[in-house]
Amino acid sequence: MDEKIIISLLVDNTSGVLSRIAGLFARRAYNIDSLTVGVTANPRISRMTIVSRGDENVLGQIKSQLQKQEDVRDVKVLLPDNSVIRELILVKVMADADNRNDVLTIANIFRANVVDVQKDSLIVELTGSRSKLQAMLDMLGDYQIAELARTGVTGLSRGADDVKYF
Repeated sequence: MDEKIIISLLVDNTSGVLSRIAGLFARRAYNIDSLTVGVTANPRISRMTIVSRGDENVLGQIKSQLQKQEDVRDVKVLLPDNSVIRELILVKVMADADNRNDVLTIANIFRANVVDVQKDSLIVELTGSRSKLQAMLDMLGDYQIAELARTGVTGLSRGADDVKYF
């Protein structure tokens, strides 16, 4: 049975690293469900968070192949019970004066931020677990969602025991 795995990589912040990592997945026919990349506190290092699926053997192979990459400085599997894992969505909801308060009420229930208000729409920003984001989208189901932008998953392991400094 396929399991979801969240891998946090520290990689050199150089050109071509993203392409090489994505190519590793493509060559082995592993799918990337989600991918986020950003620079860390050290501008020479970037953090990549990759979500993939597979059985235990496939997931072991993914981790092993990533550790062999020259640009990869650290590979960490983020376990849900020992990590903080988040995702962000921006949702543009069509809302005029008649139904704007209803949409604002839903946003407040989920502690979402309204980041833009126009005459005919508003944009809601929400950060949280995938299930929290989906719950808000379900509640907004009665309203017209004009656009939706979603980041990939990102996360960090709890505590400082496995922190790597470069």
